[in-house]
Amino acid sequence: MDSSAAGRALLDADETDGTRVDISDLAVLRTVLGKRFLGLDTLDAVEDEAVFAARDSLDGYELLAERLDGILRLEVRPIRLPGLANSRSPAALHALEVEYDTLRGTMDMAPYPIWRVNDGGEVSWFNAAYADLFHRTHGTRPHPGQRLFQSALDTKPSGSRIRASISIPGQDNFFWYDVWITRHDGYRMFYAVDVGAVVNAETAQRNFVQTLTKTFAQLSIGLAIFDRNRQLALFNPALIDLTALPADFLSARPNLLSFFDRLRDGRMMPEPKDYRTWRDQMADLVAAAADGSYRETWSLPSGSIYQVSGRPHPDGAVAFLFEDITAEVSLTRRFRSELEISQSILDHVDDAIAVFGANGVLTLSNAAYRELWNADPDSSFAEVTIFDTTRDWQSRSMPTPVWGDLREFVSGTPDRSTWWANVTLNSGEDVACTVHPIQDGATLVCFRRTGLKEDGGSVAQLSHADAR
Repeated sequence: MDSSAAGRALLDADETDGTRVDISDLAVLRTVLGKRFLGLDTLDAVEDEAVFAARDSLDGYELLAERLDGILRLEVRPIRLPGLANSRSPAALHALEVEYDTLRGTMDMAPYPIWRVNDGGEVSWFNAAYADLFHRTHGTRPHPGQRLFQSALDTKPSGSRIRASISIPGQDNFFWYDVWITRHDGYRMFYAVDVGAVVNAETAQRNFVQTLTKTFAQLSIGLAIFDRNRQLALFNPALIDLTALPADFLSARPNLLSFFDRLRDGRMMPEPKDYRTWRDQMADLVAAAADGSYRETWSLPSGSIYQVSGRPHPDGAVAFLFEDITAEVSLTRRFRSELEISQSILDHVDDAIAVFGANGVLTLSNAAYRELWNADPDSSFAEVTIFDTTRDWQSRSMPTPVWGDLREFVSGTPDRSTWWANVTLNSGEDVACTVHPIQDGATLVCFRRTGLKEDGGSVAQLSHADAR
């Protein structure tokens, strides 16, 4: 029917969407006041008067309900304790009100949810950040019997910090908070700090590590990463295959010296000549790995050849990579042996031979060539080209157009077919020059001595055009 100004203000404080509370509906009043006072489900049954206690023991107020001539009157009044003075001076009351407003404003301006739970498990007080978070997740204002965070927090001891999450109904999104708990007589205080960014970063880091782990598992190169304390922090399956070290030994996170000791015991590294000084050398090995300069080739007693390199990692960690290069080394050795055999065969051929690549660089010559032209291309650090050699040949022979034709042929003339010509050296000796195109655009040039001219005259030259 009516309300005082203080009563109206009390009801308006519960507004959620700007709509004023309808005081003409007792059910609405019961819902609003029921958030603060207990037992209002019996409000309709009050015949004379009844007092309803606050949900929070620290509230300091109670609800008086009295029925007068069929009218139900409700009054929110301070609790009057027997034997205590219940009146204060206006100045003291004003000071309390100022302090109350300051504290409440401070709590409401805090960016972190703060709330209080009484011994009955109901939320008896909360700040604005808590109400905002509740509204974001549930779409309504907080209710005493509806918890934002799980009630399991209530059983934690005072001073605990618990990481808790809140989910939005119907969505997969989560709000993550670190919640601090303090216990008092009759209630518990909770302080929550948003750690969503931290959780997301940890999740991203964990996913990244899992991705790296899956990638490392597919590598054929053995990987061993030691942390700043020189304990094994990460390894991949290839390391087990290459070193034959047991998985349980590696999983126990051995230190770096124990790791290399085990490799030595298993004959998976070269035997040091002086084992007593070998451990001292390990410090130099770690220092070299830390700056990325450690790189060695290990020839194992089994015949396998490993390439071992050290790489620095963040935060003082060091990574060692073990790669089996036995096949590559064997192939290189076999290729080098074949080259040496081929060179030896060419050196036993009487004809002087020179091979030029498609780029015009001299790639191969034999002993007869070096003797004929008194030149050793292998002794030069720079590349010897067809232009260098023809200038040398021209200086050691009679004038002839053969060298110009040869330069054009090696440089890649469209028509490439075998041709030959005679040239005369400055000594008067005749040499037959035969030019053969070979695969990949290379050119083979053969020189065969044909003897000295009896009359000392010149011999007609046969170019590749004349040969056709």
